[in-house]
Amino acid sequence: MAGEKNMSSARLLGDVVVLGLGRTGEAAARYLASLAPGRVRSVTLYGGASSAEGERTRALEAAGVRVVTGTEEVSGSFDLAVTSPGIPLDAPFARSAAACSRELVGEVELAFRESPERWVAVTGTNGKTTTTSLVTHLLREGGLEASSVGNIGTPPTELVAGRPAGGWLVAELSSFQLAATTSFHPRVAVLLNVTPDHLEWHHTMEAYAAAKERALANLGAADLAVVSVDDDWCRAAARRCEERGLRVCRLSTAGDPGSPCAAFLREGTLVVRLDGAEHVLLDASELKIFGTHNAENALAAAACALELGVADELVRSGLRSFSPIEHRIEPAGEVGGVRYVNDSKATNTDSVEKALTAFPAGTVVLMLGGHDKMTDLSSLASAVCARCRVAVCFGEAGERIAAALEAARAASGSGLAVLRAPHLREAFDAAVASARPGETVLLSPACSSFDEFSNMAERGRLFKRLVRELSGEGA
Repeated sequence: MAGEKNMSSARLLGDVVVLGLGRTGEAAARYLASLAPGRVRSVTLYGGASSAEGERTRALEAAGVRVVTGTEEVSGSFDLAVTSPGIPLDAPFARSAAACSRELVGEVELAFRESPERWVAVTGTNGKTTTTSLVTHLLREGGLEASSVGNIGTPPTELVAGRPAGGWLVAELSSFQLAATTSFHPRVAVLLNVTPDHLEWHHTMEAYAAAKERALANLGAADLAVVSVDDDWCRAAARRCEERGLRVCRLSTAGDPGSPCAAFLREGTLVVRLDGAEHVLLDASELKIFGTHNAENALAAAACALELGVADELVRSGLRSFSPIEHRIEPAGEVGGVRYVNDSKATNTDSVEKALTAFPAGTVVLMLGGHDKMTDLSSLASAVCARCRVAVCFGEAGERIAAALEAARAASGSGLAVLRAPHLREAFDAAVASARPGETVLLSPACSSFDEFSNMAERGRLFKRLVRELSGEGA
């Protein structure tokens, strides 16, 4: 996309209602209020049923936003409704707003309409945050202005008004965010993988996969779709893109896909091919992020950077210098010859299975558990039996996970030891007591954290604090 263009200069938004009092809703409301009175007549924010008046609502009202708390019954007449990603589109809250509005969109869609140039989209069930951060890192390594936004933590509407000329927005996009897009059109879009998750929100696997594929919906012949061909859902999406005449960079860690655009491992070396021209980068062992899945993330990020003009040698140096992100196979320390690794971000079974590939089989003491999403555990149980020596199961889902592991152990003849603990602290103590020098204690829970913690970051930070305390006791 050449040239500086901003659709906001001509688009009148009128009366706007924003749903949700979290960071996304607040950012959208503040941005919209900054457009009054020229392009926006009024901004109303509905906080939701559990919201209440407080310091944040008063600050929003001081900025010109009318705030309604304690209800999801939207009333009035609006030109536009902007929803937050945690609100299902078929929930009464969103339906109520849609009934009062000419159009309902998500915050990402609003940000794109306001500033449509130079977007990179990254989605998938797992690996989004690492890949998004790595794309941003590589673009900056190449001398480009770039910021990570979206599901990674910064709503894009926070950055739209102050975007530097030529700056890129690299957006980590959840299925929730993508479901509420219509015209969103990145220059490069990445689809890493699609495995079962968030089915309580989307109801069916087909609807979940379709939401992920919306990242690719508006790409044109000059854009690039970077799509894994290592799972069935993504492989089908890649075919559909090719049928539309799009340039598809087929992503695989299993070998060369053989397409004109591809990103793959060749005897352990990262290789990206764009329109027939090969870029041989570096050996996967040179990365500071571990596991086959992180080699895939690095390939996807490298394909984005090379497509956008970053030189090969700068992509190589950026890949070498990129460090693990907090809560994503993050080294947390070593005590008594035992490594401790924080993978609290692993909130689904597929993410844990991928994490286990980063360690030699039979050397892992795995901590599993948390809020039970009631997902199928058969594949996870097989992987844990094959790769772990000990599994400590804790939290709300602990007993169900332990039972699944014991059934898989009996069927496979594995020597896996299965332990139970009520909470993370007790699970940590059991893991420490079980671990031997040369092994790794891995927190990779396969569950969300909401039975015991407010979020996965709080869970991961407690794990790291326990490691620090253990180190102090050892000293």
